[in-house]
Amino acid sequence: MKKDLFIILLFLLVIPSGFAQLKTHSFEEVEQLSKENPKPIVIFIHTSWCNYCKIMENSTFKDPKIIAALNGHYYFIAFDAETRRDILFKNHRFQFEPTGPNTGIHELAAALATIDNQVVYPTLTILEKDNSILFQQHSYVTTKALIQILDKLK
Repeated sequence: MKKDLFIILLFLLVIPSGFAQLKTHSFEEVEQLSKENPKPIVIFIHTSWCNYCKIMENSTFKDPKIIAALNGHYYFIAFDAETRRDILFKNHRFQFEPTGPNTGIHELAAALATIDNQVVYPTLTILEKDNSILFQQHSYVTTKALIQILDKLK
């Protein structure tokens, strides 16, 4: 009996609370998908060392309401601003630009996350169907705030 109870408890701990997964795409995938089904694009610009970015990844983007809204009405891209691979987007090749021996920023991250000549992580950028910037916000965004933003922009 105790063994059965232990297995059930273990099963409940291992299984995530919700079955919905946030669909993430690359810039190249979104460009292809948008040809058949244009939708706004939500881009979460982050780095591996940013604590607020990690908090958003593990709270805001795990919320079932956020997942449903993003999967239903938007394309979502989680973009590491320090990625070193070239990205072809909107017929332009964007590259990583070193700023020091072990530091730098991707040109596309700089283009999408710059507000008032400053890049801050995390940055949330939403592109309209024509790829123009519809919304930008630096810093941590709560689940409640993001739901309101997404509902307004639908």
